[in-house]
Amino acid sequence: MISPALSVAHDETPHAARPRDEKTSVDESITAWALAARGGDPEAVENFVRALHRDVRHYVTYLSADPQAADDLAQDTFLRALGSLHRFEGRSSARTWLLSIARRAVIDSFRHTSARPRLADTDDWQTVAECAQPRGLPGFEDGIALAELLQALPDERREAFVLTQLVGLPYAEAAELSDCPVGTVRSRVARARSSLMQSLHDAERAEPVGAAA
Repeated sequence: MISPALSVAHDETPHAARPRDEKTSVDESITAWALAARGGDPEAVENFVRALHRDVRHYVTYLSADPQAADDLAQDTFLRALGSLHRFEGRSSARTWLLSIARRAVIDSFRHTSARPRLADTDDWQTVAECAQPRGLPGFEDGIALAELLQALPDERREAFVLTQLVGLPYAEAAELSDCPVGTVRSRVARARSSLMQSLHDAERAEPVGAAA
């Protein structure tokens, strides 16, 4: 039985907001649960899913640009992961491994629905955005939905921003997941932040906060 299970599994603190040492400790616990789950431990399976459900849902929501599909994509991700646990050997963190599966789930979803794109629900976008505000980007608390701004970014920049600033992956792990150099991820994040700040500035100039009914 893994002793820190309850404290981490029920911790709703966004991964990106935790100190580095705590992130490392949490990731080690999650990876241990994944390995235990591979051996058939039902409690480890539950803790593994609980610990990463929030990050997976945020990632698939922003990456797919379709909040209505987020729950289905998250469920698909975990079903794929649980079916593949026997192949997980702990060479990378379980978080990175799971997000790579989530990425493939989103890509497969694109392939199946590209001919029939669905319209995003603004209320759902705002709900998700309120649950995961990045630090260092002032103004989002003023009612401008982060997700609406993220939707306008190129896919690669949006993914880099979500992985590092919302999910909280180190740049090296985000680079591994995105199959590109670390410097490329840093550049994409910097450009995404610049674009978001400019979009926020433009939106605030165009429509004062509170003006819309």
